[in-house]
Amino acid sequence: MATRTTRIVAAQNVSSTRQCMPQKSPSSSFMAGTSLDTSIKRSPRVAAMSARRAVTVTAKKAAAKQIQVDVDKPLGLQLSQGKSGLKVKSASGNAAKAGIQAGDTVIYTSSFFGDELWPSDKLGFTRSAIQAAPSPVTFVVVKGDNTSVDVKRLPKKPAPARFGRRLSAAQKARATHLCIDCGYIYCDETPFNELPGDYRCPQCNAPKRRFVKFNADTGKTEGAGLDVGTLATVIGGLVGVAILGYLGLSLS
Repeated sequence: MATRTTRIVAAQNVSSTRQCMPQKSPSSSFMAGTSLDTSIKRSPRVAAMSARRAVTVTAKKAAAKQIQVDVDKPLGLQLSQGKSGLKVKSASGNAAKAGIQAGDTVIYTSSFFGDELWPSDKLGFTRSAIQAAPSPVTFVVVKGDNTSVDVKRLPKKPAPARFGRRLSAAQKARATHLCIDCGYIYCDETPFNELPGDYRCPQCNAPKRRFVKFNADTGKTEGAGLDVGTLATVIGGLVGVAILGYLGLSLS
């Protein structure tokens, strides 16, 4: 009995000893000096994709400002070939007065006869058109670099109507003749009387004889009656009638 009692006491002592020992926390299984990181670990690719989604901002570039101006000759304009239009190398004189500046981009200019506006995608062709076009020459200009208009895809379009437009002081001083067919006012530097006989109206293609003298101060024409060709036809008709009458009297 004594031995059995001793064993029971010893077992009780061991059990109580175990209950008194401190319990280990889950983090105690890690080495000293380290901490448990409970955040979710993501791969670099997933993290990069998440970052892109977070900072993605849709930005649209505003279209560059366009201006349409009429420039009297001499223009005072130097152009160079650009990727999308003709770049303005320098602008002085009449071009500068019209608001064109170095660094601008020309996308339209007057055609050979001034009746249309043509896309300015080729320097050589545009220069030829500008030289042949009557004054003033119309330009459509993008302020600064052209990043919004594809010049090669632009269509031709009608030039702004010149009839009824207010003349500038320089144009008014040179205005001497008016086309009676369409109202185009001739105000180039070359005197009208010195133009070749095959000159035609740049707006309606009427021959030179369809122009009459024009007073820019009063806005009235002078001698807007029969032109030379019509007058000659009338005189010829009258002469023919007189000859037929004379022959009729002689035969009677």
